Amino acid sequence: MGRRRSRIWKAAGLTLAGVLVAGAATGGWVYWHLNSNIKSVDIDQALGDDRPAKPTVTPSPSASASPLPTEALNILVLGSDSRSGKENQALGGGDSTGARSDTAMVVHIDAGRTAATVVSIPRDTLVTRPSCPLEDGGSTAVAYRAMFNSAYSVGGPVCAVKTVESITNVRMDHYLEIDFAGFAKLVNALGGVTVTTDEDIDDSSSHLTLEAGTHHLNGKQALALARTRHGIGDGSDLGRIGLQQKLVKALLEQISSTDLLTSPTKLYSVADAITGSLTTDTGLDSLTGLMDLGRSLQGLSADQVKTVTMPVVQAPSDHNRVVADEPEASELWESLR
Repeated sequence: MGRRRSRIWKAAGLTLAGVLVAGAATGGWVYWHLNSNIKSVDIDQALGDDRPAKPTVTPSPSASASPLPTEALNILVLGSDSRSGKENQALGGGDSTGARSDTAMVVHIDAGRTAATVVSIPRDTLVTRPSCPLEDGGSTAVAYRAMFNSAYSVGGPVCAVKTVESITNVRMDHYLEIDFAGFAKLVNALGGVTVTTDEDIDDSSSHLTLEAGTHHLNGKQALALARTRHGIGDGSDLGRIGLQQKLVKALLEQISSTDLLTSPTKLYSVADAITGSLTTDTGLDSLTGLMDLGRSLQGLSADQVKTVTMPVVQAPSDHNRVVADEPEASELWESLR
């Protein structure tokens, strides 16, 4: 059982929150509380049919014997960097308001759900941002050469999904947003996370100073590491993506090595932190939905998960921005359809 739980977490990370909460949700109030923690947005209703078509799924002859789905999945995972409120400001969010999608990953799970590819999209990528529907019935204007993360700023999750689908021509089956403040709470609930850095970090923007080497970080420090971009590499978002990938791997190792089932209090703390930090599409906005997803990925092992960054090159008009490197970027997205 422990080996299976470790494989699940290493392979799919926070998308499998339901597996953790299963043990904690034995009481009615606990289940209700954790379930009500999860926020959701109806992406399908907002976007309607104006998006890439869903792939045709041919039912397996043995489908009746296995109720768990096995078709390929594409999940957009965003890290939302909120800058408003005392809690976020205390975590280094600064004085500005609103939120930004500082981390964006397309998680593609192959048919059969035994292999996966995680593609990071640099937030500084210049894209054509499509017109997006707004909650008030209006819509945003098409924007050319806009920064990728501006989609979330102007139109929230719906515009983030529409923009990703527009530049990739890949249908996003699900949406998962992880709040960075909730991420810090999760790290603290786990007792911290151990990360090894290859170079000194001194970033006044993220408020993090670390010498090269191995460090055990608390939630605030781990969040600062996820935000760090200045003083490492060329100071671009590509350096931050490298740190984030390192941090995610370290966090998953921490989760898989912690025997949560022996401590109901810690298990509840972790489950509360995870569910409290999630915003999902309506297909995953319950403990049942998350648990079903987790169970369907039990055959996915860590060594079958590949992490890559969307191929980019420096933008000719602005050396602080990047653009998709073609045809390599299109070929990558084509492989995920």
